[in-house]
Amino acid sequence: MRTPGRPMRNPLAEAAVQRRRALVAFLAVFALLAVLAGRFAWLQVFSYEEFHTRSEANRIKARPIVPARGLIYDRAGRILADNVPAYRLDVVREDAGDLDEMVARLREVIDLDEDDARAFIAAARARRSFQPVTVKLRLSDIEVARFAVNRHRFPGVEVVPYLNRHYPHGELFAHVVGYVGRIDTADLARVDPARYSGATHIGKTGIERYYESRLHGQVGIEQVEINAEGRALRVVGREPAHAGQDLYLSIDAELQQAVVDAFEGQPGAAVVLDPRNGEVLALASLPSYDPNPFVSGIGQAAYAALLDSPSRPLFNRVLQGGYEPGSTLKPFVALAGLEYGLRTPRDTTLSTGAFRLPGQEREYRDWRRGGHGAVNLNEAMAQSVNTYFFQLAVDMGIERLGAYLGQFGFGEATGIDLLGEASGVLPSPQWKRANRSLPWYPGETVIAGIGQGFWVVTPLQLAQATQMLANGGIRYPPHLLRATQARFDAPPVPEGWPAPGPSMVKNPANLQAVTQAMVQVLHGPTGTARATLAQFELDYTVAGKTGTAQRVSRRGEQALDVNQLPVAQRHNALFIAFAPVEAPRVAVMVVVEHGGSGSAVATPVALRIVDAWLRRNPA
Repeated sequence: MRTPGRPMRNPLAEAAVQRRRALVAFLAVFALLAVLAGRFAWLQVFSYEEFHTRSEANRIKARPIVPARGLIYDRAGRILADNVPAYRLDVVREDAGDLDEMVARLREVIDLDEDDARAFIAAARARRSFQPVTVKLRLSDIEVARFAVNRHRFPGVEVVPYLNRHYPHGELFAHVVGYVGRIDTADLARVDPARYSGATHIGKTGIERYYESRLHGQVGIEQVEINAEGRALRVVGREPAHAGQDLYLSIDAELQQAVVDAFEGQPGAAVVLDPRNGEVLALASLPSYDPNPFVSGIGQAAYAALLDSPSRPLFNRVLQGGYEPGSTLKPFVALAGLEYGLRTPRDTTLSTGAFRLPGQEREYRDWRRGGHGAVNLNEAMAQSVNTYFFQLAVDMGIERLGAYLGQFGFGEATGIDLLGEASGVLPSPQWKRANRSLPWYPGETVIAGIGQGFWVVTPLQLAQATQMLANGGIRYPPHLLRATQARFDAPPVPEGWPAPGPSMVKNPANLQAVTQAMVQVLHGPTGTARATLAQFELDYTVAGKTGTAQRVSRRGEQALDVNQLPVAQRHNALFIAFAPVEAPRVAVMVVVEHGGSGSAVATPVALRIVDAWLRRNPA
């Protein structure tokens, strides 16, 4: 019975509405399924390559394989720079989250000081987010174990095995081999970042820096499958790294130690060369320092102590030390006089103890009061008679003197395979005008003839010039690299080096006369070094020249006792030599800072060095 006022139901109309609703719902579902199917088709068919690559990138992680750094040996195959196994802690910034927070948590697990933390954060922000950055080197076994237990707390942080640089001889070769250090932003600016991907160290000084491109090698790539937590599951591909070249230096480790022993703790420098080819047999700057702490990062306190030390152990005296050559310059001045035809070996000059230029009152003194009398080349060299060389320099003139001595390499870098070499000063009117804005005075020519005044030479320059006296006037550029060898490759082959030019000596008889005069310095009855030579039992002849570069001059007629002066004001003691005279196989230059006397202090050092080499290499 129908209720009054209520419309009657129409089953047919309701069914039609339901059908329409069902159709709309079906069409909506179909449309959604079509969109979904289309999206699937787009992803699986049309964009397959792109998303497959992305998927593989998420599953496969490419890790750089850092090449083993080339080793460094001396001429006899003794290891000078080695690689030892160690562990480091690396961080990938994009996986690690907030760096400051991560470092704070790391310090609960490993020993990490403020300096290391700041250095890591600065390095991490300077690199791309996906590149690993080392937070700490040389983890201890305890630190490795602690981190392994807490590994889950540090996404993007891994313990990585690596080869750490080690210098087994410590400070003995610090100024030759140098050291590697952690790569900083300045290093990244000068190298190819791709080639140093994953690398933590780079050569900073010495051979390590000069031959960085050879020692570093070629980086490899390892493709590793990882899970969702980032843990490595398996290696799916590998392109091996290529180790750097091994370097064989001309340096002899035993001779280097003999050089250091010969100084007996005195500060100074020595260079030993083979005059037949320019090979550096030994190169020492004393005092030295231990390069090993620099590899992992030396602390600020320790570094400040080295910088503030009055003995300047970080300063390479061989390359950068500037010294007046003093009387060691006299053989070169004498040869110039002979070559220009201004003197013959028999010509004499009268030494009265004081030399004056015409029309001047100033006196330029000989070291012996009253002078040495009339001296020829032999006696002038043997007794180191200043007047002989004063007069010769005046007769020659500063222009000709400088032009001739420039052929020995004074005033320019030798080109040795080390960075940071100073050029010294070859005095001339042009140099003085450019650097002092003053004219050249005649008295400056006088003292230039005995290696004083504006003269500045490095020990390496003086050693190079000495070897030219020994080998007939041929200029061989000093060099340290003797041979190279790619790891697991062919045996060493001689390293190419610029070919020497012709001899700069026009008349060999002139050089022979200077050599004989230098022999008189040690073996002659009046030689300044004859007393020192008497302390040695040598079975060969040595040609040499003493030098005492004055830092304080005497006043008036009062003699100057250098032993009474403060150490810092005492003269530098120098000596140059080569031996055996008949067929020289070694040339040496020695400077003892504040030693006082070339004959008494520098000569015995040099003779110990020469004898140490020739006794081990008699032919």
